[in-house]
Amino acid sequence: MASSARFISVIIPTYGREQALIDSINDVLKQDYPAFEVIVVDQTANHEPETDRFLTQMATQGKIKLFKLDWASLPGARNYAVRRAQGEVLLFLDDDVELPAGFLAAHAKNYDRPEVGGVAGRVFDRMKLADHSSDLEIQDLPPEAMDPGIAWYHINLVHTVKPQQVLSARGCNMSYRREIFFEEGIWFDERYRGSAVREESDFGLKIRKTNYLIWYDPLAHLVHLGEETGGCHDITTKSLKYQMTFYHNHFLMGLKHLTVKQCLRFYGRLFDCHVLGRPPCHKSGSPLKIASRLVFYILGFGDALWSQVKGLWDDGQWCSDRDELYTKNQTN
Repeated sequence: MASSARFISVIIPTYGREQALIDSINDVLKQDYPAFEVIVVDQTANHEPETDRFLTQMATQGKIKLFKLDWASLPGARNYAVRRAQGEVLLFLDDDVELPAGFLAAHAKNYDRPEVGGVAGRVFDRMKLADHSSDLEIQDLPPEAMDPGIAWYHINLVHTVKPQQVLSARGCNMSYRREIFFEEGIWFDERYRGSAVREESDFGLKIRKTNYLIWYDPLAHLVHLGEETGGCHDITTKSLKYQMTFYHNHFLMGLKHLTVKQCLRFYGRLFDCHVLGRPPCHKSGSPLKIASRLVFYILGFGDALWSQVKGLWDDGQWCSDRDELYTKNQTN
């Protein structure tokens, strides 16, 4: 099937976003692409009146499909939308992005290759746009970028200008074939909490076990605004809860997918960067700060270990379990 005929479901989970959400949806609707739908999964309890009016109007006019949920989970919202999507390609965006013309077509054309199961797009972070000079351009990612023990510190989807296979995408700009979910049985793990850091890495490692690959296409690029509030952040990044979920999510990914040797390398790098604060993290090196981060590092590991043990009898898909459509499919 030609890429121009592929129907794309654009999925936008949102939490606590206002004008950035409106702008993101409008950017999608402006795309000159012949076949797509927009699915907005809104987990916001109370929007500003202007945002409510916009969403209601767009839904009433049939320009978007709007679903309101009373819980906040990024992977849960993604799964919820997938079960309602009609697209052959499912494209996931954050609710604070700016899209160039031709963005949907750039994703779609890659699926002419049958071995491509997912597409990772290039992400320009708004706060780092000044860093995108030509002397920082990367052609080929290093071999370490395909090593699941340390890849997460070598996958550069900002400065890389050459299309190539990658291990994972960034959650604000990634697409997958419908078959990944409904034939391969790969879904987002709803045990990833808070900002859901590493949920897209977890997803990529699952695809690695199939015959599909994830292809990086720098032409499928966008600007990620990186708003300080809202989005998948149901908790502030400076809160104690956020620190716990950050380490929990990293350790959980390792326990699920990595060998003991790979785990030691991954957790060692996590300790070096996020606890000791060495580059590229560049955090405070004060003994008090290091000690406090070490506490969360240890507690996060214990929490992730318990999540993995619970997985023996509870798959942790708590959001999907609340979805009547999921429950209906499970019983049929």
